[in-house]
Order: sequence, then C-alpha cells, then structure tokens
Amino acid sequence: MTNHKREIQGTVVQIAGDKSATIVVERKVLHPKYHKIVKKFKKYIIHDENNELGVNDSVVAVECRPYSKRKKFKLKTVISKGE
Repeated sequence: MTNHKREIQGTVVQIAGDKSATIVVERKVLHPKYHKIVKKFKKYIIHDENNELGVNDSVVAVECRPYSKRKKFKLKTVISKGE
C-alpha cells in the first residue's frame, strides 16, 4: 500500500504567526470558452517547524495530517531564499 502525498510549490507571501507561513500557488489552465492560458492562484497555510521561512522564499510543501482547521501542509524544502 503506497501513500501518494500531494506536493505543492509556491512563494511565501506572509508569515502567519508562530510556525506558520502563507504561500501562494500559481497554476496555468486553459480557459474553456476562449482557449487562452489563464493564471489561477490559491493560498495555502503551511507548517514551518523551525521558523526558517521569509517572505518571497520559493518552497515545496507536502500534504500531511491536519495541524489545524486550515493547515494541512508542511514544509518539505526551501528552493530559493527571497530578498
């Protein structure tokens, strides 16, 4: 039995309290009527155990057990540090 955990990649937009950060994930989809590529954005709150994130960091988060009502992802890796 294999567990496939969802991974999301995004940019930190806000430090949301102790051990938490808000990231925004951008995806590109085809518009059903106009057949153009449209950007869609969604915000996720992720768990940052060591408080190592800063604004504008690029990160990868992985799905995990719920830490709270809206926090269901935890930090996996930091791709690049922001300014």
